Amino acid sequence: MPAVNGPPVTALIMAAGQGTRMRSSLPKVLHPVCGRPMIAWPVTAAREAGVERVAVIVSPERNLSHALPDEVETVEQVESNGTGGAIRAAISIVRESARVLVLSGDVPLVSPEVIGGLIGAQEESGASATVMTAVLEDPGTYGRIVRGADGTVSKIVEAKAPGDATDRELAIKEVNSGTYVFDGPSLATALDDLSSDNAQGEYYLTDVIKIMRDRGELVTAHISDDPAINLGVNNRADLSVVETEARRRILRRHMLDGVTIVDPATTWIDAGVTIGKDTRIEPGTAIRGASEIGEEAVIGPHSTVIDSGIGSGCEVIHSYLNLCELADGCRVGPFAYLRPGAKLEDGAKAGTFVEVKNSTLGRGAKVPHLSYVGDAEVGEGSNLGAGTITANYDGKDKHRTVIGPGSKIGVDTMLVAPVEVGEGAWTGAGAVIRQNVPPGALAVSSGDQRNVDDYAERRAARETEGESSQ
Repeated sequence: MPAVNGPPVTALIMAAGQGTRMRSSLPKVLHPVCGRPMIAWPVTAAREAGVERVAVIVSPERNLSHALPDEVETVEQVESNGTGGAIRAAISIVRESARVLVLSGDVPLVSPEVIGGLIGAQEESGASATVMTAVLEDPGTYGRIVRGADGTVSKIVEAKAPGDATDRELAIKEVNSGTYVFDGPSLATALDDLSSDNAQGEYYLTDVIKIMRDRGELVTAHISDDPAINLGVNNRADLSVVETEARRRILRRHMLDGVTIVDPATTWIDAGVTIGKDTRIEPGTAIRGASEIGEEAVIGPHSTVIDSGIGSGCEVIHSYLNLCELADGCRVGPFAYLRPGAKLEDGAKAGTFVEVKNSTLGRGAKVPHLSYVGDAEVGEGSNLGAGTITANYDGKDKHRTVIGPGSKIGVDTMLVAPVEVGEGAWTGAGAVIRQNVPPGALAVSSGDQRNVDDYAERRAARETEGESSQ
């Protein structure tokens, strides 16, 4: 984490807006962006830029605390009265702070590097306020930065409605991003003088700039070339644009760190994922949550990994993994489903059409195909034949199956839990195992085969008679 030079900085993140254009029962800033709540993005960026104290300004009607990292404060903006009103709601924090960084909770992709550059620019200039700006070919309705002859900021002119700005001001291409660093005492004084005497009856943070300039204080601008500083979210279409850019950045970071992503256009990796070098991510793969993947693994094609740990050298092909753990050198799939609590130790295999739930496959154990392993312990080096089923549920309770090391479970074996198969034991094909199997024993349960002669001929005759009687 880069250190903040100069006086300490407090971050205030505005997140009290109602977000009605999202048309959602979920607060806007809680909508996920690449697996992380939108509000957590600016919080994380501020922390990574070296800001130690972070406070989020929230509406009293919507609780965001469960989505915020530890030690993040919240301040209620009781009245929805504009951006200036949001910062006024946190006036006690402003008065305690040497410098104040203002971010927006619905502009999630402002990076730590950009924040660090803005803080550094304010420290270097000693300005009462430094505004982060961008130069856009099509400035649209963004507020325009009007500079004086000396290059400092004279004012910020809104451009949302006809008449807000003159034609000359509208021709300006430098725009306000809504991100600022203020000298704390100067901001506190300006907030005391902020007025809501306007058509909307709201307090505008941009008016603080004019108040400071009228007092003869220095206001500067810091131009960023990162287009994400203006990528705000007002509706679901905006959210899609932001998430696309976030995903591009995440994939690029992994690739620069030594991960091969065969087709970025069909790969989704969440912000909290870690991946070791020389791992290969095949097309159609999604890696979600806080998943951790080791080195030299192959994930995909068409695999989904959610909040799971995958060791080095593993292969996960065409499979779905959720809340499970794979040690090094494991093989999964194709078409496997590893459910919560599945654990594969070094070199274990869960193969084609295998489902594993709340079970451990020991070192080198193999379940090659067409099996269900639920609530079970499979010992080291054991092999489960095709069609093996652990019958773990009796209609009321779940029970466990224990299969000892080196056991060989024959095809189409039904293990009715609770039951134990001893070390090195065998089961015959089609066995139904209801009692414990001693170590080294062979368990069979099939009855004698009986053949019914001429069955097909007699069945056909009965069917013919039935048709003729109709």
